[in-house]
Amino acid sequence: MTEVIIDTEISPGAEIEKAVRAVCEKTLESEGVDVPCQISVSFVGEEDIKTLNRDHRGRDAVTDVLSFPLLEFDENGEAVFDEYDYEDGAALLGDIVICLPRAKQQAEEYGHSLLREVSFLTAHSMLHLLGYDHVDDEEGERIMNEKQEKILNDLGITRD
Repeated sequence: MTEVIIDTEISPGAEIEKAVRAVCEKTLESEGVDVPCQISVSFVGEEDIKTLNRDHRGRDAVTDVLSFPLLEFDENGEAVFDEYDYEDGAALLGDIVICLPRAKQQAEEYGHSLLREVSFLTAHSMLHLLGYDHVDDEEGERIMNEKQEKILNDLGITRD
């Protein structure tokens, strides 16, 4: 069973928390991950995300989401679910940190709901936790975009 631990410095509300859990579970299902997993999701403000971005990525700027994978990856970029990754019977996938004010701003800019934006950011980060990347990689970006859209469409989370 998947455990999604949500730490709410800033609460997104029960509906969004429920969607985050559903997106995490659907992403694991769509990627064929059949072991119990644990994911930590935190909602923070702009100063906290800026500090994390600076300290961990060397970018002194606010961003919408950060992913901190805990799994090891093999030479093919596949996640390795070794026994050492497990705590309390679940593989520790990693941490997702979402900047709620930035997500709200982007939802307005893109003309869709906050639930859709946070769900998209969650799917995007989950794929990063599982080893996908898009930085300087057009094919990786295309693959991630297709997977994100399928996950959200499967859950009925549309842009409407």
